[in-house]
Amino acid sequence: MKMLLKILGGFVLLLVFIVVGVVMGARFSDGPPFAMVAGGAFTTGELHTGPEPDWSFVHDIQEVQFQLLNPERSRITWIVEVDGRIFIPSGYMTTTWGKLWKQWPIEAEKDGRTILRINGKLYERNLVRLKDGPLVAPVIAEISRKYAGGSEFPNDVVTSGYLWVFELQPRS
Repeated sequence: MKMLLKILGGFVLLLVFIVVGVVMGARFSDGPPFAMVAGGAFTTGELHTGPEPDWSFVHDIQEVQFQLLNPERSRITWIVEVDGRIFIPSGYMTTTWGKLWKQWPIEAEKDGRTILRINGKLYERNLVRLKDGPLVAPVIAEISRKYAGGSEFPNDVVTSGYLWVFELQPRS
């Protein structure tokens, strides 16, 4: 029994070291390695210059990367386009799990400067939280269509604070 506990303890310790190593190592990578782990600052990509893009091209793109400038970390997220404007959601914000895991939305409210990376192109943006108003319903409808197979989320997921939605506005 003692030997089994030692082996199990060693396995758990090894697993902890691996997880910590992946999370810490990701902070030095060019973007996030996968959705649940924050990555480092972008080191590759071509900066978009010129007029505001026609964002309809994100209609069928499932995930994009973005990097906050303060703190300088990147993530993978969903993206939706409504009426030529683009939005990213962050769910679980009122849950214990969300409060522990999702720090970037709180950081983005303090300093919304971000870089969006899509297909190797970099777009300088500002994250501005959408809390209510006429855009909530169409944005929730598009999130439902794109990510929930048509099952509709109620609009109060935004007004209740469970789902935070940020518009990626041009940086002036």
